[in-house]
Amino acid sequence: MFLLSVAAIWAVAAITPGPNFFIVVRTALEGSTRAAVAVIAGVILGTVCWGLAGWLGISALFAAAPFAYLFLKIAGGAYLLWLGAKLLWKTCSKSATLGEPAVRPAMSSRQAFYSGLITNLANPKSAVFVASLFAATLPADHSWVHGALAVVTMVLVSSLWYTFVLTVLRNPTVSGAYARGRRRIDAMAGLIFMGFGVKLLTSAR
Repeated sequence: MFLLSVAAIWAVAAITPGPNFFIVVRTALEGSTRAAVAVIAGVILGTVCWGLAGWLGISALFAAAPFAYLFLKIAGGAYLLWLGAKLLWKTCSKSATLGEPAVRPAMSSRQAFYSGLITNLANPKSAVFVASLFAATLPADHSWVHGALAVVTMVLVSSLWYTFVLTVLRNPTVSGAYARGRRRIDAMAGLIFMGFGVKLLTSAR
């Protein structure tokens, strides 16, 4: 029964638009299928890391050493700001300004993987959320098996969600619409990443 609770709570968290969602969307629309799968793999590995961290009680570490949490929030916020600013810069580059399609090197699978992983790990609030999820769902007499199953459930839910997102976004109609409105969509994505970065930095106290 507790796994159903874990799945339900994590499903809501997964489908709520955030940095992970937007990095997957942008890669799926602009990169190759291989790059899109790689970025999803990176996000999923990040989920595994936060799942294990939450299960092992990293939130207790953050409570005992607030500077560690503060450092991660500042580093994560700075990364998201950089990611958004980089996207905006490319959107406003000279070639885009002249109305020509910007020439962008294809993202390798390795780059996509690390992009997904770092974007996921950039938000230390994930560890606190997962720790709260475990506290609310795990039975009082839980064993390590319960924790491991909860992490597996989180990974399964995230994998199913992002596979669905990838399938939809690789549709020719959707990708064609993106190609027509790429500059506006990229600019919006850049602003969203920067917004998440600012939110993370301003909460670092």
